[in-house]
Amino acid sequence: MIRITLIGSGNVAQHLIKTFAKSEGIEIGQVFSRKKESLLHLVDSDKIVTDVSDLIDADLYVIAITDDAISEVSAQLPFQNRLVVHTSGTSSIAVLNSKNRRGVFYPLQTFSKAKPVDFSIIPICLEAESEADYTILETVAKSISNAVFSISSEQRKALHVSAVFVNNFTNHLYQIGQEICEEHQVPFEILKPLIEETADKIKTLKPIDAQTGPAKRHDSTTIEAHLNYLTNQTQKDIYKILTQSIQHNGKTL
Repeated sequence: MIRITLIGSGNVAQHLIKTFAKSEGIEIGQVFSRKKESLLHLVDSDKIVTDVSDLIDADLYVIAITDDAISEVSAQLPFQNRLVVHTSGTSSIAVLNSKNRRGVFYPLQTFSKAKPVDFSIIPICLEAESEADYTILETVAKSISNAVFSISSEQRKALHVSAVFVNNFTNHLYQIGQEICEEHQVPFEILKPLIEETADKIKTLKPIDAQTGPAKRHDSTTIEAHLNYLTNQTQKDIYKILTQSIQHNGKTL
């Protein structure tokens, strides 16, 4: 049994609490939150602490807070030579205070408090400064996920930037599509099967091979018609940039 202390009360922390609570090989020793009431629906009151000086022994301390606060919080921990990790996709392992053994436990997924997730399919990217500590992290990760990877801090940066493109930017494009539909009284629901098929294709095809549309075909008549139809300048600019990127990509093959 591995005893874990979680530090944080945001989206990632709450999903980890729920998942670890269901794992037979994990015991949640404590959870730190500045506001105790934010976690009372997940953890017994006596396990929630609001002062870092009240943290007790654990095999692993998981800091799941905003990137900007990781360094400060890790420096405030009232102990040394224990295994402390963060869950950030962009922060280096070195951002953690060196008085403790350092590592990274990064679940690559988008989290919303109200939407349950299946952790068994979520990739968990691990990094540690020693083989012994990596083994501990691997054991914890494999207790909740079937997709565990050894990823360096530099590789994690690449993953996080890529994730912004495929998740955050793509979601923004969904928003633009919805705005255009609403502007012209068209149900956005009509586009959902297309969205699902587009995402499903890359399970078996490289994205470049799955690319379709007027930019791919160099259909200048349709492209011009679309640009003339759009009334929002930002939408026009995005359409042009993405069209140029797709067409440039085709020329490099």
